[in-house]
This record gives sequence, C-alpha cells and structure tokens, in this order.
Amino acid sequence: MIVYVVGISGAALLLGYLLYGKFLARFFKLDNNIVTPACQINDGIDFVPAKANLLLGQHFSAIAAAGPIVGPILAGIWFGWLPALLWIIFGSIFIGGIHDFSSLVASVRHKAVSIVEVVKGNMSRTSHILFMIFVWLCLVYVVIAFTDITAQTFKAVAVGEAYGPGVAASSILYIAAAMIMGILLYKFKLGVGIATAVFLPVVLFIVWLGPHLPQSILSALSGISAKQWDIILLIYCFIASIIPMWLLLQPRGYLGGWLLYLTIAVGLIGAVFGGFDIRYPAINTVGFASILNGKLIFPILFITVACGACSGFHSIVSSGTTSKQLAKESDARPVGYGAMLLEAFVAVLALATVMILAPGSEILKNDPNMIYANGLARYLGLVGIDFRVAFPFALLAFSTFVYDTLDVCTRLGRYIFQELFGLKGRSGGMISTAATLLFPLIFLMLTEEKGYLVAWPIFGTSNQLLAGLTLLAVSVWLTKTGRNAIYTIIPMIFMLVMTIWSLILLIIPFVEKIPLILKGVAVKPDIFISGIFGIILLILSFALIIETLNTLILKRSRS
Repeated sequence: MIVYVVGISGAALLLGYLLYGKFLARFFKLDNNIVTPACQINDGIDFVPAKANLLLGQHFSAIAAAGPIVGPILAGIWFGWLPALLWIIFGSIFIGGIHDFSSLVASVRHKAVSIVEVVKGNMSRTSHILFMIFVWLCLVYVVIAFTDITAQTFKAVAVGEAYGPGVAASSILYIAAAMIMGILLYKFKLGVGIATAVFLPVVLFIVWLGPHLPQSILSALSGISAKQWDIILLIYCFIASIIPMWLLLQPRGYLGGWLLYLTIAVGLIGAVFGGFDIRYPAINTVGFASILNGKLIFPILFITVACGACSGFHSIVSSGTTSKQLAKESDARPVGYGAMLLEAFVAVLALATVMILAPGSEILKNDPNMIYANGLARYLGLVGIDFRVAFPFALLAFSTFVYDTLDVCTRLGRYIFQELFGLKGRSGGMISTAATLLFPLIFLMLTEEKGYLVAWPIFGTSNQLLAGLTLLAVSVWLTKTGRNAIYTIIPMIFMLVMTIWSLILLIIPFVEKIPLILKGVAVKPDIFISGIFGIILLILSFALIIETLNTLILKRSRS
C-alpha cells in the first residue's frame, strides 16, 4: 500500500537530515559568531536578513517549483515507480542535499556572492566567464520550461470542465495578496505570526474564489490562449524580478511555502487514510522497450527526475538570493539541506499520484500537472472536499511553486547578465532582465503548443550538469582551503558522468540530421534546439573541467 512507501521514504529523509545533515554542519564548521553578509550589509533591497522559518518557506518554494512534480511523474510513468523512488531518496540525501548546502555555505563565506563569483575567486578568469555563460543559459531554459507549464495550467480542462481560468484568476489575486502582506510586514512592521494568521486564510479563500468569480471574468480569461499567457507571464517575470525582494519575493515565497506544506499534508492524508493500493508497476518493462517512453534508464532517469533528487538551479538560488537573507550560519542546515529533503518528500508524494493509477488509465495520458492535481483532489475527497474545489486548489498550488522559480530565475539571470557585460544601475538591470527574457519569448512563440515538452530534456540535462559543475567549484574551494573535498567530489563525478552521457544522447539525433539540414530539409524543432544547445553545453562543460584541472595542477606545482 501507498502508506508504507510514503512512510518509509519520509523516515529515510528525516534520518538523513538528523544524521548526515548534522555531520555536514560540523564538517563545514557553521559558526553563529560570524556575522553573515545579510546582517552586515542589510541594504533593504537584496540583502535582507530573514528569520529561519520565513527564509525556509521562501527558499523551499523557490527551489521546488514544478521540478519535483513533473520530473518524478514522468520518470515514474516511463520506468516504473521504484527506480524513481530510489533515486529521489538516495540522490537527495547524498547528492542534492550536500549540493544545496555546500553552495549556500560557500556563498556566505564569500560575502554572499553567487556560485559564479565563488568560481571567480577560486579558479581562472576563463572559468569564471564560461561558468557565467553556462549558468545564464540554464536559467533561460528554466524560464522557458516553467513559463509554458504555467500557461498550460491556465488552460487546464478536466472532466469536461475548464478549470484553468479559475486558477489563473486565483493566481492573480494571490500575487496581489502577497504584495499587500509584504507592505504590511516591512513598512508597517506587522509580525510574521499575525501576518500568517491573516493571509493564509485569505489565500485559501482566494483558492475558492477564483473559480466562483463572475462568468464574464472567467470567460475573458478563458479567451486568452496559451501563447498569450506565455507573454503575460514573461511580463510578470520582468516586473517581479526588478522590484525589491521584500515587496513580492519574500512574502509570496513564504505563502507559497505554506501551500507546499498544505500539499504535503494532503498527500499524507491520502497516503495514511486513503487505503490506496499500488496499482502502477514498480518496474515498467514496457517503458524500457518503447522509443516513445523511457529510452535508457541510465542516464535518462537522472535528468528526468531533476529537482526531486538534485538540481543545479538550487545552487543559483542558494547563492543568489538565499545567502543574502541568511541571518545566522546555523540556519544553513534547515534552509539549505533541509529544504532539499522536503522537496524530495514532495517528489515522493507526486510519484504516489502515479502509483495509485492502473497502467491503462486514461489519466496517464494527461500532462504531469493534471495527474498531480487529480491525485491531490482524490485525497481531499477523503475529507469531504468537493472535486470542483480540490482540483483548482491543487492546480493553484502547482502554479504558485512555479511563480517563485520564474521570478527568482529572472532576477538571477539579471545579476549574471549585468556582471557578464558590466551593466550598472537601474537601467542596466532593466536591460539585463529584458535580455534574459528575450530568448524564452522567441522560443515559446516559435514552438508549437506545449513548448515545455521540447525544452524539458535539455532543461533537465543542463540543470543536472550545472549541479555537477557547482560541486566541482565547491570542491576546488574546499581543496584550496585545505579541506577534504571527498564529500563533494564523489557526487560531482556521478552527476558529471550521467549528464554528459545524456548530452551526448541528445546531440546524436541532431548530428544524424546534419546532412539533411545542409540540403535545406526542415527538421523537428526539438531535434534542432536540443542538438545546438547540447553541443554548446557540452563544449562549455569540457572547457570548465579542463580549466579546473589546470587550476588544481597549478596549485600543486606552486606548493
């Protein structure tokens, strides 16, 4: 039964936090006597110290997004639930957790600079530039994938009823509520506890209100196409990424964290009290054999699950925004390591929504967000909540996870683009933000409906490859400071092998089509895009690895 799988998984993740998390805190010598950059600078814009519970919610919702939902569901369908589950548990504890934690600590120890700047301080200038380009491209792909997933959610139809417009309306009201909360928190000094007591019920009311707004409003929203939603969401990303973090990012991230906690609670209700049996196969041999499904479990499993086990994007959040809000070093353990394990638990619950389905179920033909929402709605039905209320709640929760990632990604892309081209001031920030969003706009306008399906393979590969390269950078820092880097080197090697292998598999179909391309024959966009960007990422990866080896060899020769 589902209850045993979820229970054992939760216990394993908790044990990982208590034992390995405690070990890592000692290994990195976290010290609360050291003044963190957030407290030292505290400029009220980017550097804003936050209480651990507030920061955990914001960080958790920023890193979680759609990754631990979409990836595990796809991997579970393709390969069966057991391979996905094992990678989620062991990957998050021994690879993803230390990746997130070490990148956060490394950033704090380097005055809260991004992981890109950590590379600059410990490796060559060439490595710094290559890493900046690589990270920027990864962020662009995150924006592409998650923008279109959200747009598809706003067009969602289930059981013959259009739920998307109501979810879109709730999303707009949710953003407005978060901004009001931010103003009350930071301008009128409202306590976090009081704000939570007021705005969490407001958010739940908004969930109910969205689908019950006047039909004229819902009809107008339903008339917006997915491509138009893509544009609207990119405009939102532009605005959200240039306004102060206290106004939207922090309060919305905090509320989004509560929605994540609620979805975890709902998943637990379903697992513990639902009595659901496991109906989907543990090992999907049909998926292994089908070209349309899983392909090779090695390495495709490890780039498909993505954020549920390990994600390079997390290092950009940890070192880009979270490190600038860490009030004391000991908070790095619950925020950095703990949030990754919480995300893994979200991935387990998402995977459970596949496990309760029979192999031939029509629901399996839907997008992952719909499968997830259907599962949560069934769980909520156990406590008497009507499907027409439960399903929009699940979709809104899904969308709020993505919102956090979208504007955080855009903000971080702005930071990197500004540094790469030396753009300063507010105008430089706006130019950099626009440049970061330009390619997602072009990509989404040129691809057919559900462009995220085209972007997902290259997103997953680049994301996991970034994790390997981040661990590479942290390993260099540890080595140069006389530390034993074995705890980051082993997961680094595993991630680099799996992701470079995946890149090569993505490139092969494009290489095979080159003779046709030279003859002017059109090829599918996914093959062309995956091939071109796969080659670029592969070249950047090998260049960075070579630069790293040169740095370490040079260090040894000098010593």
